[in-house]
Amino acid sequence: MASGATRGPPRWALLLGGATLLLLLVPAASSEPVGAGCAQNSNTSCEECLKNVSCLWCNTNKACLDYPVRKILPPASLCELSSARWGICWVNFKALIITMSVLGGSLILGIAVACCCCCRSKRSRKPDKSDERAMREQEERRVRQEERRAEMKSRHDEIRRKYGLFKEKNPYEKF
Repeated sequence: MASGATRGPPRWALLLGGATLLLLLVPAASSEPVGAGCAQNSNTSCEECLKNVSCLWCNTNKACLDYPVRKILPPASLCELSSARWGICWVNFKALIITMSVLGGSLILGIAVACCCCCRSKRSRKPDKSDERAMREQEERRVRQEERRAEMKSRHDEIRRKYGLFKEKNPYEKF
């Protein structure tokens, strides 16, 4: 990969994001007929209103309203975020926004930590200064040991020659 090039998000992240957007923006099939309005469920219960996924329940005035699909969040003129319910009666939009932002932040933080750990492990594969110094010292010790071995061998060979114990390559050379 070129040094200036950047990789995009992984394919699974794009698919997950697309599926989430699809679930949030496209109303799912409901048990009520397509033409049924949400206003007929006003002054009933939250559960009755939210059976139709295109409806929004407002707790302050007990009204069942059509969800404003052109906007992500319902405007304050329609219903306050703290009293708006969609999908589940016990979760209001304010709590949903806070929860989703905390989860999103945690996910981004987790991905950032994972990337940092991967980069650190790749960087640690290269030998650092202490590893290089240890390898250099080990090589120096090996060279000194080889020199000592050669010196000891030459001394032993001299002693063998001096006392006639030196084994020659060809034993018939003397005759």
